[in-house]
Amino acid sequence: MALIETHDLWKTYVMGEEEIHALRGVSIEIDSGEYVAIMGPSGSGKSTLMNLIGCLDTPSKGSYLLNGKQVSQMNDDELARIRNEEIGFVFQTFNLLPRATALHNVELPLVYGGVTGKARQERAQQALEKVELMSRATHRPSELSGGQRQRVAIARALVNNPSILLADEPTGNLDSKTGTEIMGIFDRLHQGGNTIIVVTHEADVAAYAHRVVSIRDGQVEKDVRRAA
Repeated sequence: MALIETHDLWKTYVMGEEEIHALRGVSIEIDSGEYVAIMGPSGSGKSTLMNLIGCLDTPSKGSYLLNGKQVSQMNDDELARIRNEEIGFVFQTFNLLPRATALHNVELPLVYGGVTGKARQERAQQALEKVELMSRATHRPSELSGGQRQRVAIARALVNNPSILLADEPTGNLDSKTGTEIMGIFDRLHQGGNTIIVVTHEADVAAYAHRVVSIRDGQVEKDVRRAA
């Protein structure tokens, strides 16, 4: 059974009198342990697809199964639980709390999940160790470089041991050297068994993935696997 299975997924937005079809019948399967890039130009529908896979939005029609569960029919509470437990998000803008330390930022998903103090701290420390940033655990975001902030964001995404790591333009705010370091972390995490989906418009970022799904005009244009 595939980890992610979408069948004839549509997303339509109504703008005044006009209907905008952001997705037009997308059917894809992604297995556990895959490293996939979703690529496409601005307005192609790739961000809409990411929002549906990440349970940040619901489809207009079609079905989406995550780990065999029918996501397209879940209510808001069920979607929130899936987002917190099954999916780790990494955003271009880091989305860190400015007044909180790196460690506390990483702990946040566990706070929402009701994990208690000591266990929470231990798991957050383990996640920071995975991204080689334990030495900066007590620093606030303003005291960290862009690359270090993105490492904190990746650690926060990992702390719940999610089924999927979903990264949206993860190197978009970084210089090329730092971007290469961050993509190196994703490589290591994938080798460690994590399922990774990167949404990007940059070919050099997509090149790290083992499979590239190209989206254009709301449809899958190409789906290419490269030899491992």
